[in-house]
Amino acid sequence: MNFTSPRRRFASAAVAGIALTGLLSACGGSGSGDDAAAKSGPVTLPFWGWANGQEAVVKAFNASHKDVQLKYTKVTDQLTMQKQLTNAVKAGNAPCLVQNTAEYVTSWVSQGALADITQYVEGEQDKFNTGSWASAQVQGKMYGVPTSSAPQFTIYRTDIFEKYGLKPPATWDDFIAAGKELKKHGIKITNYAGEDPSTLEVLAMQAGAHWYAIDGDAWKVNFQDEGTLKAAKVIQEIIDNDLNAKLSFADYAAVQRSYDTGATATRQISTWQMAGMVQNFTKSFGDWALAPWPTYKGEAPKTPAGTNLTGSVTLVTEQCENQEQAAQAALWMSTNQDAVKTMASPETGNGVMPALKDSESYVGESISQKLLGKNYEPAQKIVTDSLGTVTTDWTFGPNWTAMFTELQAGWAKVVNKEQKVTDLLAHMQEWTVKDLKSRGISVKG
Repeated sequence: MNFTSPRRRFASAAVAGIALTGLLSACGGSGSGDDAAAKSGPVTLPFWGWANGQEAVVKAFNASHKDVQLKYTKVTDQLTMQKQLTNAVKAGNAPCLVQNTAEYVTSWVSQGALADITQYVEGEQDKFNTGSWASAQVQGKMYGVPTSSAPQFTIYRTDIFEKYGLKPPATWDDFIAAGKELKKHGIKITNYAGEDPSTLEVLAMQAGAHWYAIDGDAWKVNFQDEGTLKAAKVIQEIIDNDLNAKLSFADYAAVQRSYDTGATATRQISTWQMAGMVQNFTKSFGDWALAPWPTYKGEAPKTPAGTNLTGSVTLVTEQCENQEQAAQAALWMSTNQDAVKTMASPETGNGVMPALKDSESYVGESISQKLLGKNYEPAQKIVTDSLGTVTTDWTFGPNWTAMFTELQAGWAKVVNKEQKVTDLLAHMQEWTVKDLKSRGISVKG
């Protein structure tokens, strides 16, 4: 996807004193499976994930643990994960451990699918950075262990920008101006995949939008606030001027080829997406450099918390019979030095920045010297600086999964110029309020 998920943070201060009733659907729980202690042999924990490097981490875990073993199943991607997990929960055979991203945590808690593992992990909080730790929380309770943070930045083709006398865009106005110049030469400045509305989400997040918020004992929904409309204006201008490619990530090779051949000149991404570039490029190694995420004119640097893999968490399901062992396994995968290094590298893993408090020390390992060439050293400062400007006040609503699916359908029409961004936002406002009410969740909007 174009954009990524990093240090997600629920509005925990506002939510802490609010009961689940009315805000989230009622959810029960059977507790951890203490009966497992009486069983002979090692405990086996099914673990579903999709990230490169996880199989190696699981192998290392199993080699170092006699009493607990992980059984890994690789899922295609995060959207497939939501569908498969839904089916598994309904069938009563959900895996113990699930890789997921922070935007889905509230939704799964509202469905009663996740286990409260606070008692097993709360003593480890000091090992993690604040934003990442909050990403696995709902109302002060932990439902998983964070695995990654989200530095966000622009990566761009230095050879193309130099050829046409362009500087890396400092603002979104600069970005649009550069896009118009590149268009004259048959080059797109960015790619908007029709199935990926995270573009709208992250630009709104950066602009200070709040699609969901807690208002007293209800959820407040606002897809038409000032920040969201500011984001909509930027996106609409890019689409109206045909500055974007429209390549679907269903054809991943074509997307990567577009960047590698110079048909598309920039991406706003996080470290993990560089892994796909390294693994698929053949022509442009050394031609890429990093620059800060573009700002809105007149505003201080601020990067969105991102979406997708970064901001990832390892969740423990309510149906797991061995929740304590699952929680400890999740902690090991997020804190073991070798495991963290495996996942941080774009060669052996996904180039994800750890969720650890000292994540800055992994910057050099999480970006590719092969991809960046002479720009590798200055790129490390760009990544480190971005960690200090990440949005921390974005809240995910209890119907995020359903909302995002509806947003996807409308986004495809926006990319194909069948409707305006503002039309989509008006629809999402009405649809989201109606959907929450249909679930018996208290809502204003």
